[in-house]
Amino acid sequence: MISRIDLRGASLRRDELLAVLPRPELDVEHASAAVGPILRDVRERGAAALRELAERFDGVRPAHLRVPAAELTRAVETLEPAVREALTEAIARVRAVHAAQLPVEGTVAVAPGATVRQRYVPVRRVGLYVPGGLAVYPSSVVMNVVPAQEAGVGSLAVASPPQKDRGGLPDPLVLATCALLGVDEVYAAGGAQAVGLFAYGFVDDEDERVVCEPVDVVTGPGNVYVAAAKRLVRGLVGIDAEAGPTEIAILADDTAAPDHVAADLVSQAEHDPLAAAVLVTPSVALADAVEERVVARAATTRNSARAQAALAGAQSAIVLVDDLEAGLAVVDAYGAEHLEIQTADAAERAQRVTSAGAIFVGPFSPVSLGDYLAGSNHVLPTGGTARFASGLSVHAFLRSVQVVEYDEGALALVADGVATLADAEGLPAHGEAVRARFGR
Repeated sequence: MISRIDLRGASLRRDELLAVLPRPELDVEHASAAVGPILRDVRERGAAALRELAERFDGVRPAHLRVPAAELTRAVETLEPAVREALTEAIARVRAVHAAQLPVEGTVAVAPGATVRQRYVPVRRVGLYVPGGLAVYPSSVVMNVVPAQEAGVGSLAVASPPQKDRGGLPDPLVLATCALLGVDEVYAAGGAQAVGLFAYGFVDDEDERVVCEPVDVVTGPGNVYVAAAKRLVRGLVGIDAEAGPTEIAILADDTAAPDHVAADLVSQAEHDPLAAAVLVTPSVALADAVEERVVARAATTRNSARAQAALAGAQSAIVLVDDLEAGLAVVDAYGAEHLEIQTADAAERAQRVTSAGAIFVGPFSPVSLGDYLAGSNHVLPTGGTARFASGLSVHAFLRSVQVVEYDEGALALVADGVATLADAEGLPAHGEAVRARFGR
C-alpha cells in the first residue's frame, strides 16, 4: 500500500533530498484561474453572488447568510454533554498556551532623552474560516478564535460552508463551538467565496439589511481553492498561510511501537486522499512491521477509502536511512506540518529540529493530541513551508509598532549624523528637516 524510498548509502544535498521526498501535488496557480472570477463576483454582487455560489458548490441556497442568533443558541443547548466537556477543556488549554504567547512591551533608552518604545496592537477585525467538506471541524473554531481573542481583537467573524441537510446552516457542532466562545457573527459561506466575503464585505438587503464589514486578516485552513483565494486577496488583507493537505512525518527507531506508529500515520491519512504520511527510520524491521499494521488499520478504519488513497499516494512513503543522524537530516529537509519523534533519545533530537510546524516528542505525544487537547495550535504550515513559516498564534493578529520619542537635546546630538547620512543618500531635505529645528 505505502511505497518505500531507500536512501541508505546515499549522500544527498538538501536540494537533492527535497527532490526525492514525497509531496502532494497542490497547484495553487491552476486553482487561482478558477477562483479569480468567484472573488470578482463576490466583490461586485455581494450577497446575491454568495447565495448563488452556495447553491452551485454546496447544493443549497442559504435563507440566511448570517446565522441567526437563535440557531447559535439552539446548537449549544443541544450539544452532547461529553462533546461540550471536551470542547470546554480544549478551549481552556488552548487559551492558556496562547495567553502565554503575548509579547512583552518594552522601552529602550537609546541615549539620555531618547527612547524607542515597542508596542503590540491587535488588528481591528478578523475573518476566521472553518472548513466543512470531508469532515466537521469544531476544533478549528477553537484554534482560530482563541488566539484572536487572546491577542485582543475586538471584532471576529467566522464563516463555514452551508450544509444541505441543515437547511443551509453550517454544521451545528461549528455553531455550538462559536457560541461557547462567545462569537455571534457567523456566516454560512464556504470555499473561495468565504474568503471573498471577508475581504470585501457585503450588504444583504434580502435578509433585513445584514452588513458584513471587510476584515483586516483572514485565517483558517481549507482546500486548494481556499489557498488560492487567500493568495489572491493577500495585500488587501493579511493572511496566515496558504494551507495545503495535512501531513505527518515520523522519525522512529526500533524502540518505537509499530502499532502506535501505524495508528498515527492512519490518523492523518483519514483527513484527505491527498494527506501525506511519511515514516523515516533506519530500522527495516520497524518499517516492515509498520507497513503490515498500516494495511490492517487502514482497511478497518471508518474513513478507510480516504486513508487508503492517501497512504497509497505519491505523497506518502516509508523512507529508509542509514542511521538517526541521516533521518534527522531528512525530516529537517522535509519540514513536516506535524513531526513525531519516537526514538530512544526523542527529547534531545527534538531540540535539534529546525523545520517543523509542530513537534511531538515521545510515544505518548501523538499528533491527534495536538489536533484537540494539547493546548498547541493545529493550524500549521504545510508543504515544506515550515522552513520559514509558523503555526497560527497570537502574533498573526498583532502589529508591532515602534514609538520614537526624542527631546531637543537628544535630537541635537544626532542632527549632524542624520544630515550626513541624508546627504550621502542624495536626500538632503531629510537632513534639513532636522537642522530646521535648530535654526541651521
